[in-house]
Amino acid sequence: MTTRRPPDLLAVAARWAADPAAWPQPLRFDPASRWYARLAQDDEHEVWALSWLPGQGTDLHDHGGASGAFLVAAGVLTEETVSGGGLRAHRLAAGAGRRFGPRHVHVVTNRGAEPAVSVHVYRPALRRMTRYRFADGRLRVAEVAVAGVAW
Repeated sequence: MTTRRPPDLLAVAARWAADPAAWPQPLRFDPASRWYARLAQDDEHEVWALSWLPGQGTDLHDHGGASGAFLVAAGVLTEETVSGGGLRAHRLAAGAGRRFGPRHVHVVTNRGAEPAVSVHVYRPALRRMTRYRFADGRLRVAEVAVAGVAW
């Protein structure tokens, strides 16, 4: 009996990032806030596109127990991850991406002068996201956002 391996989520992101013209939602940039749209969902994963104008970013958050990956399709994004009681920055230019596990907590921001686009893939689909704040070098829950309500 052969067991089917789940797809590499970063490879899935790369396939979607390679052809924005085929996206079911046209790419947009919103000056008021980050734009996002779900591109696909099946039993194994879901795919989202996000656009980021300079200065736009996320709060410190997790993905509610989902594993995932994201790929920068255009521009440059900065991901900050929790490290030693603080945040450690990683610059990701177009073509760069990363995989992450179910306990990953990060902030993603466009610190550059040009718009950016990224493709995110989650397994299983996002059901909730926890937003955090740092207090005394420790993560503290600020809010739990639920799919269908918060996004």
